Amino acid sequence: MKRSWAVGVVLDPGRESLISSSGGLLLREADRVAGLGRGLSEALAPWRARRATHDPGKVLLDVATAVALGGDCVADVAVVRAQPVLFGAVASDPTVSRLIARLAADADRVVPAIRAARAKARAAVWARRRPLAGTAGSRDGGLVIVDLDATLVSAHSDKEQARPTYKKGFGFAPMCAFVDHGEYGTGEVLALDLRPGNASPFNAADHITCLDAALAQLPQAERGQVLVRADAGGGSKAFLHHITDLGLEYSVGFGALDTVKAAIETIPEAAWADAIDGDGLPRDGAQVADLTDWMPTPTMPTRSPARFGPQRWPDTMRVIARRERPHPGAQLRLTDHNGWRITCFATNTPIDPTGRHGWPLPDLEVRHRQRARAEDRIRNLKDTGLRNLPFHGYTHNQIWLEIAALAADLLTWTQTLAFDETAPARRWEPKRLRLRILHVAGRITRTARRHHLRLPRGWPWNHLIDTGWANLHTT
Repeated sequence: MKRSWAVGVVLDPGRESLISSSGGLLLREADRVAGLGRGLSEALAPWRARRATHDPGKVLLDVATAVALGGDCVADVAVVRAQPVLFGAVASDPTVSRLIARLAADADRVVPAIRAARAKARAAVWARRRPLAGTAGSRDGGLVIVDLDATLVSAHSDKEQARPTYKKGFGFAPMCAFVDHGEYGTGEVLALDLRPGNASPFNAADHITCLDAALAQLPQAERGQVLVRADAGGGSKAFLHHITDLGLEYSVGFGALDTVKAAIETIPEAAWADAIDGDGLPRDGAQVADLTDWMPTPTMPTRSPARFGPQRWPDTMRVIARRERPHPGAQLRLTDHNGWRITCFATNTPIDPTGRHGWPLPDLEVRHRQRARAEDRIRNLKDTGLRNLPFHGYTHNQIWLEIAALAADLLTWTQTLAFDETAPARRWEPKRLRLRILHVAGRITRTARRHHLRLPRGWPWNHLIDTGWANLHTT
């Protein structure tokens, strides 16, 4: 076997002007197009200390850039600081820590200010290139789909308001909201609300708060064509009434209650239709049905709606069931019927077999099942700062969540603005994007009083960097 030449490498004390994150230039260009840095500077101006050298907005953007490049704590901003030609002057670790402490002390005002800057930048990005394809309300992606889901973040020390979780862990249970870009894109973070680890995934008030924050992040013209998706944790009367009152649509998991079991036992076999997969092709061994007309009449509520919230489901709600043969070895549940695995969801979208005045039933079921993309968004977010909340203070960690949201959006906006809709790089997850584009090394040269960044000649993804730079730089 031929011996690798790398064993003969000698470290040369004569250093060259190299940078290790050349692709980070695309992040900076995406920031310029979105105006995120300018917006943060304006929003955080009230919290700039007298005689401060570093602008708070720039400091927060630098930390978010470090997280976008793969960092998971404040100290990782040193990677950005080490490349001043690319990222400019970066504050020291003590300066960053003092700023986060100052912002955390006034988190009730700071968080809305940061989110307002993000919303303004998002509107600029969507005006330049809308990340959703198709026309409003159609299956091809025109509908703005907002996914809500809670996740668990472990804490390995006794941090403020860290609590035991329902999965026997210890930490926090933030509520997350994303906008789904569809099959040709990834998704954007709309809201991250920090909650103690013992917070219920079924809490209607938390869902309402997160949804309102998510809607405020969308461009004004997009807020009237929103579909809200959630798992069974969002299947509460109060939450569905809130969505209905806003004039929006929903597709939310519905628990297999006794009423569902009774409907399953009485619905005729002819009411079941063949299910389809994401490509519109028949899904073998799966069927869907509208259970609404077979649901038993609900009992009259006895509790006061003024005190306990709505006691009835919205009038326009329909319950859709899907049945499928469980995989070999799966344990059946009490709600399963005749060997079929039964899952349900509720929606207020009109059903029309022709598709002219509503959605065909199989299409509705596919649309709801694609809510699983939210799990991908959460996984990517945990790879972009959410896996670990680095501070002891609760409000400090809420500021960290806002930084993680900035970093995630910065990555997504870069993909949206730099690459065409059908380009594979548009769908890359953060890890692949970093390895192939962001972390490529380059040499800084100076010619005619201008700095030039030269990339490796044989790098396989140079064409993506060139294309991305051209698309961003000419904006």
